[in-house]
Amino acid sequence: MQTGGQGGETRERPPGEVVLDPQAVALLEGDGPVTSRRARILALAVWTAALAGWIELVELPKSVYQAFTWTWLAVIAWNVQAPWRSHLAFLRDWLLPLAVLTFYLYSRGLADDLGLVGVHVTEPIEADRALFGGTLPTEWLQARLCGVPCERTAPRAWYDVVLTTVYYSHFFVAPVTAAVLWVRHRPAWVRFMRRYLGLNVLALVVYVLYPMSPPWLASRDGFLTDDIARITGRGWYDLGPGNFQDSFSAVGNPVAAMPSLHAGIAFFLSVYAFSRCRGLLLRAVLVAYPLVMAFALVYYAEHYVVDVLAGWLAAGAVLVAAAAWERRRPRVS
Repeated sequence: MQTGGQGGETRERPPGEVVLDPQAVALLEGDGPVTSRRARILALAVWTAALAGWIELVELPKSVYQAFTWTWLAVIAWNVQAPWRSHLAFLRDWLLPLAVLTFYLYSRGLADDLGLVGVHVTEPIEADRALFGGTLPTEWLQARLCGVPCERTAPRAWYDVVLTTVYYSHFFVAPVTAAVLWVRHRPAWVRFMRRYLGLNVLALVVYVLYPMSPPWLASRDGFLTDDIARITGRGWYDLGPGNFQDSFSAVGNPVAAMPSLHAGIAFFLSVYAFSRCRGLLLRAVLVAYPLVMAFALVYYAEHYVVDVLAGWLAAGAVLVAAAAWERRRPRVS
């Protein structure tokens, strides 16, 4: 049988060759226009209104299952005219990541209750002071950028809004990136999730073996001056009542601080995306993201500098290990 080629030429089709319809290929690869623009806009508008209503009437979708459900619904809205087998494939693929993240979340909450080791308090203080000539970076930053004493509801500066926004981006950027990758190219999603889940599991192991008190908790317990405060929500303090940290965390553990997963994931996202993106401006943003996140973590008394460095080191180790594993198994995504 002959098939058309360029310029009207024909060629013999090799025996056994299967030719797929372009629309079928687009559907399988997730790269084609499965859903019309009008249907997509309408579905996303409904999804946005539903999410806003949920947040207003119930709460932020902060649990793993709530976040997963709303992410799935967003993917359905994006390709609302796709067959249901495509939407159910999302459930199939995300089942293992959902289980791992649930295990991480609730195990992290028990990290200091296992009784394996005591909570470390003074070592990171001494390490940060040694790195900065006797000065504790968190104390120095809060005194100059916030005031003495530093209060969450004190008049804020423009950088507080930026830093608070960057801090809370941690809860959205990685899941949104994963969802986009799943829609666009599943093999890339597999590679991304391998690294993301690996970093979470590595951090969990360290949390269990080395529970550590962050600066705000050390200050509250009398190991540092009372002038140090946890001011993470300072940039958004007038947008609602309560502590934003509690609003975004389903299960928290204040001594699960070494390494900083905020710092580690920001570093991982930056390195992972840098070689895959083009344009100087976008690459500049990717370089700045982990640096600004690190600054926010230290300034807001969430972490010491050594926690941030440990987070970067953990992310680097996972990236190197995943790349080496994939090189040894080239046929596995």
